[in-house]
Amino acid sequence: MTAKSVAIVTGASQGIGRATALRLARDFSAIVLVARDKDDLEKAATEVQGIGADPLVCALDLRQPQSAEAIVKGTLERFGRIDALLNIAGAVPQIDLFEMTDAQWEDGMALKLHGARRLTIRAWDALKASHGSVVFISGSAALDPKPGFAAVAATNAAIIALAKAFAEQGIKDGVQVNSVVPGPVMTGRRQSFFEKWAPAHNVTVEEAIEKFPEEAGISRYGRPDEIADLLGYLVSPAAKWMTGSSLRMDGGEIKGI
Repeated sequence: MTAKSVAIVTGASQGIGRATALRLARDFSAIVLVARDKDDLEKAATEVQGIGADPLVCALDLRQPQSAEAIVKGTLERFGRIDALLNIAGAVPQIDLFEMTDAQWEDGMALKLHGARRLTIRAWDALKASHGSVVFISGSAALDPKPGFAAVAATNAAIIALAKAFAEQGIKDGVQVNSVVPGPVMTGRRQSFFEKWAPAHNVTVEEAIEKFPEEAGISRYGRPDEIADLLGYLVSPAAKWMTGSSLRMDGGEIKGI
């Protein structure tokens, strides 16, 4: 089967990745959903199909180098092309700089940075053929690093730089590449973080969640669907001249220019 337009979305089992897969199902003929949790991917795939796109589930761990090959090969065998790649997967531990081990550093970067790098390289020829688009997800910690989440900040900063490097090559090859820098978005992962953080700081989870926006200097948390809408725009024809950009959507959290 050959689809008219195909998007690969990593981290598609939950949070921003899942919201993005559902959002892009309105614009693309087929959505390739990538994550480790097959059950959650299957549920998301059912929703994608209900919206009108043909889903393909790839329950793989992007930490493993062979996963990129399997994803791209499976996509091309099923649909014959790749028009967009959205690198959203990645959870980096929020552990103090002086306590985080080498293994924890390496594990965090293995998925969010190197998994995305390998998949983009492996998909590049197909993206060249379709004059496609790539988006990397970074995060606002890259622009305001603190000791408590140094690995998150360092990895997200590296992703912004990596996206710009791909974009430079993309100008020659006809591939559009950008990165998005979300602020605090309320996802299941963020909820889990507060459930661990709150007892250690002698507050309830509800109090921690309620106080954080004020401490971050924002009026509220972002929603996954809001980031998904921005990603949908970036891989649409309307944004085709935008490349090499790093777009912040953070509710005003980062105050610097």
